[in-house]
Amino acid sequence: MVNEETRRKLRELNLGEAVAGLEMQQSEPATIGLSFDERLQRLVDYVYQEKYNSRIQRLVKAARLRFPQANVQDVYYKGRGLNQELLAGLFSCQYIAGHQSIILQGFTGSGKTYLACAPGKQACLHQIRTRYIRLPDLLMEYSDAALVPGKQKQLLDRYGKFPLLIIDEWLVSDISDSEPYFLFELMERRSDSTSTIFCTQYRKEDWIRRLGEGVQAEAVVDRYAYTAFWIETGSMNMREYFAKNMK
Repeated sequence: MVNEETRRKLRELNLGEAVAGLEMQQSEPATIGLSFDERLQRLVDYVYQEKYNSRIQRLVKAARLRFPQANVQDVYYKGRGLNQELLAGLFSCQYIAGHQSIILQGFTGSGKTYLACAPGKQACLHQIRTRYIRLPDLLMEYSDAALVPGKQKQLLDRYGKFPLLIIDEWLVSDISDSEPYFLFELMERRSDSTSTIFCTQYRKEDWIRRLGEGVQAEAVVDRYAYTAFWIETGSMNMREYFAKNMK
């Protein structure tokens, strides 16, 4: 039986899971009869799994996904016309290792956000730092940061470093004169070194116009609109479908 002093030391070493694992073993007669090596192996497996689960929970919480419950197994395909093969590659997270980006394009209600959150959740399960944000909220953060010297650079640095950044409602609102510079600087930091998922209603030919048609707009489009994987989110209104079928 492990004494209280040993328990205290384990907790001080951030190994509270080991205390719980030892208590579980002590309460299981079948485990008590195992050899020291077998019990140690089981304890290490238990501690590893508990710490892994805790880390995943922290990553999912920090990602701030619009749908944190999103699951790749729950993506609905029937009748949507989705490119299932391309989505399978997206769910594997290999595109993140290759610093490739994804553009989910479709009309309002076609399920873009869920389709973005599912691979976002999958990235968290692969222990990849992920962040979801709506473009209007990101631009609001940029505007507020202008009030504090150096804050805008900190914002660029923070969002520029996420291995996976999901930007929802991309170009849904009009862009002010100063915002193309911010988006250009952000994409300059992220291009070729991280992965970005864009959720947008607009096709690539509309991007430059929505971004203001300047040099910076052209640079953003050149970095993403022609090199990312484009996935059309289908012709089915998923909000209407689930409203009718989930009652």
